[in-house]
Order: sequence, then C-alpha cells, then structure tokens
Amino acid sequence: MSLAYLSHSDCGRHDTGWNHAEHVGRLRAIPRALRHDFELFDAIQHRESRHATVDELALAHDAAYVARVRDLAAAGGGELDPDTRVSEGSWDAATAATGAVLDGIDLALSGEATRSFCAVRPPGHHALRDAGMGFCLFGHVGIGALYARQRHGLGRVLVVDWDVHHGNGTQALVEHDAGVRFVSMHQWPWYPGTGAADDRGPHGTVWNVPMGPNLPRARYLDALAAAVHAATDGWTPELVLISAGFDCLAGDPLGAFTLELDDVTTMTRLLVDGAERWCGGRVVSSLEGGYDPVRLGEACVTHLRALR
Repeated sequence: MSLAYLSHSDCGRHDTGWNHAEHVGRLRAIPRALRHDFELFDAIQHRESRHATVDELALAHDAAYVARVRDLAAAGGGELDPDTRVSEGSWDAATAATGAVLDGIDLALSGEATRSFCAVRPPGHHALRDAGMGFCLFGHVGIGALYARQRHGLGRVLVVDWDVHHGNGTQALVEHDAGVRFVSMHQWPWYPGTGAADDRGPHGTVWNVPMGPNLPRARYLDALAAAVHAATDGWTPELVLISAGFDCLAGDPLGAFTLELDDVTTMTRLLVDGAERWCGGRVVSSLEGGYDPVRLGEACVTHLRALR
C-alpha cells in the first residue's frame, strides 16, 4: 500500500483575508505539523496536483456558474455570498483543489497510490450546482464521485463526510446518482440548516446523521459507524471518498462537537478497514473544515498516520 499527499501551491492563492475563518494559515499549518513526523514525511508520496478542467467541473456544476467564478477571479475578485469570497487567485486554487481529488482517484484506480490525502483549500462540500456558499466554490468530493462513476466506470462509490457542518453541497451533487451513497454526520441544528435524518435523497442513498453539540465522544463515533454499516449493508463500494472536516474536534471556533485526535484515528480506521474489505483499500480523502490551524495541522497528521 502506498499513500499520496496531494496539494498545490495555488491553493494558497485563494485570498480571503486574515480576518476570515478560512484563511491561508490553515493550509500552511499542515506541512508545518507534518515536518515533526519525519518517518511519516518520508514514507508518503508528495505530489503536486493538476488543475481540474472546465469539462470536469461540469460533471457537477452548471457551466454558467463555473464561468461566473472564473470571470469574477479574472476581474480581481468579489463575493458569492457574505461568507464566500473570490480573489484573483481563487480560480487557480479551486481548480487545483478539485484536481487533487481527481488525481487521488486516478492514482487509486491505477494502483500507484492506494490511498491519498488532499491538503487543499478552499473547501468544497457546501458548493451547490449553480452557487457557492459556506466558503466553498466547487464541490471537489462530489465532482470526484461523479468522475469515478462517469470517467472510470465505477458502479458504487461511498462518500463519508464528518465535517461538523452538513455536506449539503455534496449531497445535492450526488444524490441523483444511484451509484453513489452519501453519509454525513454533522451538528444539528447548525449551519447550513440541512441534513435531517429523514432526508434520504430521491434514491434512498443518503444517510444523514444529525447530532447534538457537546455529547460524549463515543456517541459521535458510534453514530458514524452505524451509518457507514447501514450504507454498506449488502452494497460493496469500489472506492471510498472522505470529506475530512476537522472542525469536528473539540474547541473548534465554528463547531461544538467534542472529538479528539484519537477519534480522528478511529474514524479514519473505520473507513480504511472497510475499504480493505470492500475495494482493495482504495480511499481518497479531501480536507474540508477545521478553523483552529494548530489543531488542524495535528489532525491532518493523525489522519495521514491512520490512512497508512
């Protein structure tokens, strides 16, 4: 088994300003933390991702919306909503972030790297087909699931999102494809206000797991495991995609879950061990939230260790 660490310098060009929760310091914290684990640093493949093409973005997003983001960046930037900013470098950043997920899928299916972690920004799981929201421009993991289905011909793709916020964008992008199953554990009630347990999508392929704040850690772990087991009962994924939001950790300024670094290991191993049974261990993980940069860096290193 080989593990790839995928990123791109262009992800740092998405300039939201230091007063914004989703600032470039989040991304810088990851290699800084990784350098403290020399064995891990040397053991993983370090790869610069490609940029997704307009045609690849169009697997999930309206062409007019893609053009709007590109043109807004070319004009120097602006806002898609009060939380979601576009700067001059945001087009290159967002297409590199999507490209990292697509590269991870290509590597997994070719056997070059069974598992990947994409250290990217801006995040993606709130981006809708025709709109950005919640800091997100393009739905990297949602696009990835459709790319695996349409470009690689996979029959079954599992997407698991443990960000503290519901992955409403990912759900919207994939729920009409019966070959994709989506599990989201998230704080409820909380932004963006979606993700009720009875929202199963048009094909019954969505497992939303709304959880209250400040619960004992085991409650979150047990709920996620139960949902993953339900989603895969009698249904064997050929690829596992993770929306790895580390705002699920205790103390994050944008969430109120109580999880700790040991729990990142547990959640990661739940999916890695499942993937070993289901699909030769193929897992591609992409960074979503996590707004305490120090904790984010530690969580990413913990996640990478568990992916090995």
